[in-house]
Amino acid sequence: MPFLPTRALAALLAAFGLLVTPASRAEFAIPGFELVHTVPVETPLATPDLREPVKVWRQMFDAAKDEIVIGQFYVAGQPGEPLDTVIEALEAAAARGVRIRFLMEARGERISDAATLARLRAIRGLEFRILEFGRLQPGGIIHAKYFVVDRREAFVGSQNFDWRALKHIHETGLRITDATVVAQVQAIFEQDWRAQALLAAGQPVPPQAAASAPVDLNRPAFLLASPRAFNPPGVGDSEEALPRLLAQAQREVRVQLLDYAPLSYASGRRPFYAVIDNAVRAAAARGVQVKLMVSNWNTEEPAIHHLQSLALLPEVEIRIVTLPRASSGFIPFARVIHTKAMTIDGELAWVGTSNWMGGYLNNSRNLEVVLRDKAMAARVAALHEQLWNSPFAERIDINRRYPKPAKGEPTGG
Repeated sequence: MPFLPTRALAALLAAFGLLVTPASRAEFAIPGFELVHTVPVETPLATPDLREPVKVWRQMFDAAKDEIVIGQFYVAGQPGEPLDTVIEALEAAAARGVRIRFLMEARGERISDAATLARLRAIRGLEFRILEFGRLQPGGIIHAKYFVVDRREAFVGSQNFDWRALKHIHETGLRITDATVVAQVQAIFEQDWRAQALLAAGQPVPPQAAASAPVDLNRPAFLLASPRAFNPPGVGDSEEALPRLLAQAQREVRVQLLDYAPLSYASGRRPFYAVIDNAVRAAAARGVQVKLMVSNWNTEEPAIHHLQSLALLPEVEIRIVTLPRASSGFIPFARVIHTKAMTIDGELAWVGTSNWMGGYLNNSRNLEVVLRDKAMAARVAALHEQLWNSPFAERIDINRRYPKPAKGEPTGG
């Protein structure tokens, strides 16, 4: 699908019934899947047909009758901010007798808000466990962000359990009622919950038997996960499937990420990781137009040099998105695009939790939902197009030496 000007994009959305009128419902969904989006406040990036995660999460928790299971990287609330109401919904669910199991990454404990951790642990009926995923897969973490309610609906997306993800960060996720995918997300949680119990008891965690065959990429909807060694039976391997999906592209691939680099995220010397980059370059070599959009956090060295190299390919265009600071002042680890999404040829949508760098699809727990649906692909592509054409997106300069981005601390300028 070539570049779409505003009128053409509107026509495409109208063709699939995606345009919102004053009388239409503020929800975009296909059978089994609702697209959920966080618009950073104080930006013009309105998406009135997409519900906000805080509303979706509260609705799901309020409807819970038996059990809620949650897997997260870390937790961070702040008094008076949206995550407060989500935790209130968990407290109310527990008071109704709903069993809640919460699993968090050990490395995430260091960056979590202590008060939020204490509040969650104080909920009667909530069992809180911490898993050091790196003991299963060296270098790995629980990076997935997901939960399941009553084994009947799930949420998977880029939103961390963080007040900033509900207000100050560009995020995308899916509320899932498709029974097969919901069961697979539940199986991921049960696999990791058991792993934590085994490790706590001083016992080894055996890897799962390797899948007998690669996942069928032609299914209308399926879940992918990583790392392969610890995926439950029936769940596809993200690292194996992503290059195959890119190999199917014929016209256009749109991608939005926090970070992209053919490097692992290790500190110090960062090992080369070519799996994704090779697949992207192979698509471009076939004449596929690649539109890659990353956050300004991706301008750190040496990752920026790999991006600049990729941008030399005539079929590849890369834009870097810098969101303005909030009027309240600098907010650490916020005001950034964090969505992890892809569309291929207007036919397929990918919404997940993984950055496209080494360490994520090969070592860490991440989840990706793939939908072979034109309406969903069109809506995810329109979300990409809106940001792509916004004043916050700037085409990469292959000759520029970019300043160090402000993440946890403000910098000059």
